[in-house]
Amino acid sequence: MDKPDYYATLGVPRGAKEAEIKKAYRRLARKNHPDINPGDKTAEERFKRIQEAYDVLSDPKKRAMYDRYGFYSENFQEPPPGGTGARGSGGGPEWGFDFSEFESGGHSSFRDIFGELFQGRGRKGRAAAPEKGEDLEHRLNISFAESIHGLSARLTINRSEMCSACGGSGTDRSKGKRVCPVCNGSGQVVRSHGVMRFSSECETCSGTGQIGGVCSACGGSGSLPAQETVTVRIPAGVDTGYRMRVPGKGNSGRNGAPPGDLYLIITVRPHDFFRREGKDIYCTVPVTVTEAALGTKIAVPTIDGMAMLRIPPGTQSGQKFRLREKGAPSLRGEGRGSQIVEVQVVVPRVADERSKEILRELARLNPQDPRANLGGL
Repeated sequence: MDKPDYYATLGVPRGAKEAEIKKAYRRLARKNHPDINPGDKTAEERFKRIQEAYDVLSDPKKRAMYDRYGFYSENFQEPPPGGTGARGSGGGPEWGFDFSEFESGGHSSFRDIFGELFQGRGRKGRAAAPEKGEDLEHRLNISFAESIHGLSARLTINRSEMCSACGGSGTDRSKGKRVCPVCNGSGQVVRSHGVMRFSSECETCSGTGQIGGVCSACGGSGSLPAQETVTVRIPAGVDTGYRMRVPGKGNSGRNGAPPGDLYLIITVRPHDFFRREGKDIYCTVPVTVTEAALGTKIAVPTIDGMAMLRIPPGTQSGQKFRLREKGAPSLRGEGRGSQIVEVQVVVPRVADERSKEILRELARLNPQDPRANLGGL
């Protein structure tokens, strides 16, 4: 049973300060949190290890015990100076472990230890254990419109399929079997863990104690490379970084085990006009000085087509207006966001004298100093 290296788990040196440990934990926990990686069992396991490491290293007493002994347990008591660890006259342990932890949901148990120690007794010649296939990842690049409305995509996936010649076992039974030279037919090999020795399954024969002839079709791998065209439905509202699981489309399993899963990682190409933040969609629309000053109604592009937007009199450049229910749909069924329209007032180029005179008259009739409230040194 390997002891966990909590410092390596958090990626900090052994002499790291408390602030450095906390910073590393927050960064890794945020990256591997199950809510950020739905359905990702690997990320979930990493998150558990990160949490366990932080629980120990963030507590000075726990960290001191871990640094000294290489592990932490609430029920461990340090031996007295010069003590031998013998039991007292009352029969209870003077120091050491309170072994009740091992049978009450602690980090390990006697059942685990002796299960590993004696696993495989009487299992000589058993069939190799099924092994689920590996998961695959495929990056899918889609347009902004496709991310909003959803799409059906046909993907060509390079994956492995079970070898039909050997049924995924990797061996050719017609060539006969021989005793495994690594475990001498026992199906088990002995490994040392410190002062203790444990028996574990022989990887060469997968615990069967025998080696058959290698399958000539797959070369002993139990699978063959294949290309498959998969049609998947991408839901409306996905954004860059969305991770989608396609069950059973990973690599094939071994010895009759099911295949792994396919995970699609979505990337959305930027749009020339629209910009997305969460469920809201942003855009900038130009208006003339006259439209801004007098007010008007203008047609604005949305993801659903053109929509009318009322510009009130006296609108200033940079002012924003909201078109409700014109944003991106929610993947959780919480409705659509809004489209935020920012108005940009376009000043005309004046070349003729008549237009200049009209503007001067406008200034005389509507005197205004937009810089009156500017501060100075």
